[in-house]
Amino acid sequence: MTIFAKIIGTGGYLPPRIVSNDDLALELAQKGIETSDQWIVERTGIHQRHLADPGVRTSHLATHAARQALEDAGIAAQDLDLIVVATSTPDYVFPSTACLVQAELGNKGAAAYDVQAVCSGFVYALTTADAMIKAGRARNALVIGAEVFSSILDWNDRSTCVLFGDGAGAVVLQASDEPGILAAQLNADGSQMGILCAAGNVSHGQVVGDPFLRMDGQAVFKLAVTSLAASAHQVCEQAGIALSDITWLVPHQANVRIINFLGRKLGIPSEKVVITVDQHANTSAASVPLALNAARRDGRIRAGDLALLQGVGGGFTWGSVLVRC
Repeated sequence: MTIFAKIIGTGGYLPPRIVSNDDLALELAQKGIETSDQWIVERTGIHQRHLADPGVRTSHLATHAARQALEDAGIAAQDLDLIVVATSTPDYVFPSTACLVQAELGNKGAAAYDVQAVCSGFVYALTTADAMIKAGRARNALVIGAEVFSSILDWNDRSTCVLFGDGAGAVVLQASDEPGILAAQLNADGSQMGILCAAGNVSHGQVVGDPFLRMDGQAVFKLAVTSLAASAHQVCEQAGIALSDITWLVPHQANVRIINFLGRKLGIPSEKVVITVDQHANTSAASVPLALNAARRDGRIRAGDLALLQGVGGGFTWGSVLVRC
């Protein structure tokens, strides 16, 4: 019998502290940095972001989202065979954030590891968990995208600090005889690493290099749209499905301009595109599962719908997963 992986539950969590564009503009003005709600909205579509309080780590956000997803799926944490966390802001060098979440959930024995593909991380993690289930290596898998991106932002850099927020999203995958994950396609081009990176590290107890996120916005925009459009066509061709058959596009929530441009390029009507970036800004690996969870819980995405999940981020990485919900 052919084994498939199907999403049976989703969850999401955003830290309670909300910082509006006006709030952020006031904070930046105290540093002599000029911005405004109008400036941010016109360029990004972002109205607010959720920021974790000092001391709140990625594993904390991930655990909240995981518990919601497990409740939605109707399974216990101990039933999990696999836990995968996509993050670029892990709690520690090691152990993995996935192991920390496993301990918080009370699971013992499941395989647990992190995936690092920045804003494409959830798509990468979902693809690996899908492969594990199809190979018979796991029956129930928890896949999480979680970030405390505020910890790596330069709050003196207007071009980046207004764009990002903190959060976590999660899904539970289960082995099924009905197709759920229909196709997946992943790519990377390491030669483009310089357009979006946080190129610092810790060596011998000292920070070496630049520990903050740096981005060439125009280059990212161009490469993101081109890469995601090609990926969408490739994953649909792999599944034998026309783009016009897609019920929902659930893209990485980086910037409304990128999302709208991509939708037009693919010929997908705006009413079929899930957008949540206005409410939580770019949450990197958390953005796709947060958007998926929001659209499921408000009734937009229903059982049987065909959703195209897409991620794109530093590395440079990108990818698509086609899901029958």
